[in-house]
Amino acid sequence: MINTKDILETISMVKEENLDIRTVTMGISLLDCASDDPKKAADNVYEKVVKKAENLVGTAEQIEKEYGIPIINKRVSVTPVSLIGGRYTVEDYIRFARALDSAADTLGINFIGGYGALVQKGFTEADKKLIESIPEALATTGKVCSSVNVASTKAGINMDAVALMGKIIKKTAYLTRDNDCIGCAKLVVFANVPEDNPFMAGAFHGIGEAECVINVGVSGPGVVSSAVERAGDCDFSELAETIKRTAFKITRMGQLVAREASKRLNVPFGIVDLSLAPTPAVGDSVAKILEDMGLEICGGCGTTAALALLNDAVKKGGVMASSHVGGLSGAFIPVSEDAGMIDAASCGALSIEKLEAMTAVCSVGLDMIAVPGDTADDVISALIADEISIGVANTKTTAVRVIPAYGKQAGDSVSFGGLLGAAPVMKISTVSPAKFISRGGRIPAPIHSLKN
Repeated sequence: MINTKDILETISMVKEENLDIRTVTMGISLLDCASDDPKKAADNVYEKVVKKAENLVGTAEQIEKEYGIPIINKRVSVTPVSLIGGRYTVEDYIRFARALDSAADTLGINFIGGYGALVQKGFTEADKKLIESIPEALATTGKVCSSVNVASTKAGINMDAVALMGKIIKKTAYLTRDNDCIGCAKLVVFANVPEDNPFMAGAFHGIGEAECVINVGVSGPGVVSSAVERAGDCDFSELAETIKRTAFKITRMGQLVAREASKRLNVPFGIVDLSLAPTPAVGDSVAKILEDMGLEICGGCGTTAALALLNDAVKKGGVMASSHVGGLSGAFIPVSEDAGMIDAASCGALSIEKLEAMTAVCSVGLDMIAVPGDTADDVISALIADEISIGVANTKTTAVRVIPAYGKQAGDSVSFGGLLGAAPVMKISTVSPAKFISRGGRIPAPIHSLKN
């Protein structure tokens, strides 16, 4: 039975509290696009993506209009491109990136993910060439996103890959330096990467997935913030219950959109990812939720505990609201995309060290963090190693999306516009980890990975 109160509450969430479907993402397998001729393979990639997703944008817009629910982004994720069979050169992979970018333009989507590799235990020749191509690929395309998984709890950490990614990130920053190094905003390094994540820049279509699926990412920091404010000075148990109930309502909306999109596109429903993904808009901030709980400012003592409560309550509420919950599902803390995080970092309350502690209890990792442009490659690699080790040791997803801002120092800022926002350049330790990083090889998997 339709409840008038629930209808009015949903309308308020959308109009006043920035509730939206952050993304409807179609995952597409490219495993059948291989060819001995790299030009033919690139054509196959373009044609398959355009054919499979030809109705994605129109269908999402129709659902948005019929239900009055904003759907902010329509996106595509594909099989990690390094897995497309064939003996391809670095230049061939760049051709694939441009084919993906052209497909995104044709479809009218805002991002396409999957230009990446899975190298947690080692490299194939294809992996090496694709990773080498990433800086040029991201510098010469507008909508292609790249991710590289360098570790897992089962495999340990591929430190050769970690060392390489420090260099790749610096080169990507250099090649896109005239646009505030935006290439690095489209490149993320993972541990324990999920294969059904609908959010960019880490989305890709996992090898265990169906030919084509629909995954939906829901977001509503503003809704949760308002609920926490209304809860007043309650104790932590009641606060957690308030967040759980709110997360349930948000996820039900995502389930509705996912089911409708699946049915109308005749594509299997994959998962709903309930992630509190902030935007630069005032009031749409994860940091503000933490401050509404009673912190003077995000980044002070108590921040990690508040974030742990939030992340857990979101997961518990969301998992009851959908038949399939997946992706990252929890709270995101991307500095440049969260107005509260930007303010906290700008005034010095939020440091990289505190962000690293926070990542132990949230859904992702060190995300959209700008550091001085002269930061050494090995320092970037060591930052990745630190963050990735948290994920491996705790059997959770962690990631790094860091922007070395060429020509800028701590206290300056970079601006990307749109949902990517703007970020203060943050201070990072320059104590050299070069000898540590140069050891190479693999850090072994933790003992608790042996579960058979």
